[in-house]
Amino acid sequence: MKYIKSFIPLSSLLFLLNCSVKKNITSNNEYEVNRDTLTLLDPSRNRKIPVAYYLPKTNKKIQNQQVIIFNHGYGFNKGGDYFVYSYLTEKLASKGYFTVSIQHEQTTDAPLPVEGNLQMVRRPFWQNGSDNILYVLNELKKTKPNLDYKHLTLIGHSNGGDMVALFGNQHPNLVYKIIAMDNRRMFLPRTSIPKIYSLRSNDYPADEGVLPTEEEQKKYHMTIQPTTINHSHMDNKGSDEEKKILNDFVMKYLNEQ
Repeated sequence: MKYIKSFIPLSSLLFLLNCSVKKNITSNNEYEVNRDTLTLLDPSRNRKIPVAYYLPKTNKKIQNQQVIIFNHGYGFNKGGDYFVYSYLTEKLASKGYFTVSIQHEQTTDAPLPVEGNLQMVRRPFWQNGSDNILYVLNELKKTKPNLDYKHLTLIGHSNGGDMVALFGNQHPNLVYKIIAMDNRRMFLPRTSIPKIYSLRSNDYPADEGVLPTEEEQKKYHMTIQPTTINHSHMDNKGSDEEKKILNDFVMKYLNEQ
């Protein structure tokens, strides 16, 4: 793994990454959260992958700490903001999860297509995201082998939700749960494992075939949850009430066995 840049000394980062928290996710404990950034390099694609870490602040080493990888919606390749969707990622870390947020876009990337068959023309962008997730996951396994990767959860909103849906279709053996927040184009895996949850907005429908039928939901125990929240309010622009609704749903899904 090559480090392109770090916003804190490497020794400090490694200290923080070695902090663990207890696996009792259902507890009412709230940890303070440390935020750190790092840029990885995937040499096979010559691709920089900026990531943000949200780490519970605790001196106690906790066994079997679960991992969550979060994936943001399309941001028009603006770049520079590592801490998008912090209302959710910080909540996850405060509950004891080792939380990683991948910044998928670079300023030099081509813009996301808006014309044509979007399920086809956007597929390379989702594939790039899926490859980013796989690379970050493999690097984590090397540097933090004691984390609980058997219960990996992927969360993604909008375009990021399409990325995690594609990853789940391509690497179902690597994921325990997928929480897609209003993905609209890439069809969700039809499977019991990984467990599939999807939070839906009140204003944008998904393309045909993206969401499971009622019969498929029952067969695979999938959860498709309508909400009263606009698609664009599922990030940090949402109200405090909307953020609480989304956080409560996500925590509920994470706590389900």
